[in-house]
Amino acid sequence: METIRTTVTAASLCMMLVGERAIAADATTTATTTTTAPTRRIVVSIPDRKLAVVENDAVVTVFPVAVGAAATPSPAGTFTIVTRVSNPTYYKKGGKVVAPGARNPVGTRWIGLSRKGYGIHGTDNPRSIGYAKSHGCIRLRNQDVEQLFDRVRTGDVVELHADRTSEIARIFGEPAVASSVPEAR
Repeated sequence: METIRTTVTAASLCMMLVGERAIAADATTTATTTTTAPTRRIVVSIPDRKLAVVENDAVVTVFPVAVGAAATPSPAGTFTIVTRVSNPTYYKKGGKVVAPGARNPVGTRWIGLSRKGYGIHGTDNPRSIGYAKSHGCIRLRNQDVEQLFDRVRTGDVVELHADRTSEIARIFGEPAVASSVPEAR
């Protein structure tokens, strides 16, 4: 009786020949490769009307945005992305439905947030970008939201900041606004 071993692949399957019968023995050694996805967050400065994609603490890109108007402000806080929709249909209060297309107020992409009714989206009015004109959502030009859409995933963190902190100043590359506290004499 003769035993023959053959290595087929790195995760080898050894065939032991015993007489006329082949018995398969799994001699697989599992090599675990861990790949870490980048730590990604979307940071919005409401007063600056800008959105930054931050990966592994480095700013990857910055887009100008429209934010909520005074009567319908954008909510400050930390949220997550819960939905991503290409060419969304817009459902207006009162039952009006706007199909995907050039006249759709949410543009070509919808990135829904964990705060119900709020999201990051495109627009049919690109001249509104840079102003406080939305109903509370974060609005980008369609070409910008399409780039953002391709980069983000469900579960990514979205931070909406109402105040200009030193971290926000660092992210957007501008000095923080000086405090109005009088100097000690």
